[in-house]
Amino acid sequence: MSEAVWIDAALVAARPQAVGALLRYFRDLDTAEEAFQDACLRALKSWPVNGPPRDPAAWLILVGRNAALDGLRRRNRQDPLPEDAAISDLDDAETPLAERLDGAHYRDDILRLLFVCGHPDLPPAQQIALALRIVSGLSVKQIARAFLVSEAAMEQRITRAKARIAGAEVPFEAPGPAERSERLGAVAAMVYLVFNEGYYAGDGSVRAQLCDEAIRLARLLLRLFQTEPEMMGLAALMLLQHSRAAARHDTDGEIVLLEDQDRALWDGRMIAEGLALLDKAMRHRRPGPYQIQAAIAALHARAPHPAETDWAQIDALYAALERLQPSPVVTLNRAVAFGKVHGPEAALAMIEPLDARLSGYVHFFGVKGGLLLQLGRAGEARAAFDRAIALAGSVTEAARIRRHLDGLMRAHTPAAEGERV
Repeated sequence: MSEAVWIDAALVAARPQAVGALLRYFRDLDTAEEAFQDACLRALKSWPVNGPPRDPAAWLILVGRNAALDGLRRRNRQDPLPEDAAISDLDDAETPLAERLDGAHYRDDILRLLFVCGHPDLPPAQQIALALRIVSGLSVKQIARAFLVSEAAMEQRITRAKARIAGAEVPFEAPGPAERSERLGAVAAMVYLVFNEGYYAGDGSVRAQLCDEAIRLARLLLRLFQTEPEMMGLAALMLLQHSRAAARHDTDGEIVLLEDQDRALWDGRMIAEGLALLDKAMRHRRPGPYQIQAAIAALHARAPHPAETDWAQIDALYAALERLQPSPVVTLNRAVAFGKVHGPEAALAMIEPLDARLSGYVHFFGVKGGLLLQLGRAGEARAAFDRAIALAGSVTEAARIRRHLDGLMRAHTPAAEGERV
């Protein structure tokens, strides 16, 4: 692993814990972020020379805190700094705040921060966007892509969220049991979006750590809400999806589609845990979006071979998800299963009305191109694929999409069909 890669991986992995601790210390979002960025800059200078510290998160917390305090001293030379106890206590295990919490498993700065971001003074979209920016360190561009909005709109949304929290003097402490229950839906959405960014980024171990962190947070939520079936469904969904991690890329780092993956590489322990959680959730007979998505993932996990996948049941589950949580992306996902059952022409008719709403969504044009190819409309398929490439988030992603789509085009040429016969 190159020097730049391991440093980036360490910084990404340490960010949630470090920012959570710095925010608890300074009680200010901008100060915590600036302190973490200062610590990262010092890490980029120090770690290549001295090697990584034994505990990167602790190193970043200490260096970031000291850098921020130095900045405060420079800005307030005439005013004495308050005592440390008046600001906060950096000690995770012994802080009085943690001692007042009603469960030992809630002693987690990251989870605490997610519940803070879920404050009811913030609209839901601002809650999730702020958490993704502060907790996971995702760029504005990445968050905007997840919400299917422009970068400018997302930047404004995050800025407003910070200003509202500062203006309302929201306490940076754990809410009580009633408030936690009210904010659970927003926190669950934050956790799943963090997982999705790691799952779809395709940047190897650097972003895969976001998946691991999201699963860890989901397990903490389960300990807080042990009888909540949607939390079981969320954890099951992420475990079942993440179980395929070892098979999702080939030796060159290229994405391997689900139907082409070596299922022997899937993590059996993760699958077993996910299936057990899903079965437990379903016994509550209170279905929700995460349980339905987990049930779809379970049907893939239970199929020993792609040809044995129960696409009719997957289509039915997506139809139920559309009723519970209607969105163009859900309909697009359903169209893939619908096409397996009813053919590509029916699936294409299903997604055509989504064109305006998903005009900036790369996967819409990938699905559309694939369906057009199946119908023998190669020219229209190429146009859709070119649009998908144009919407790629980076040059690397665009090149990856182009290689994959070129392969699809070759596979559907008459010559290729003859060779298979």
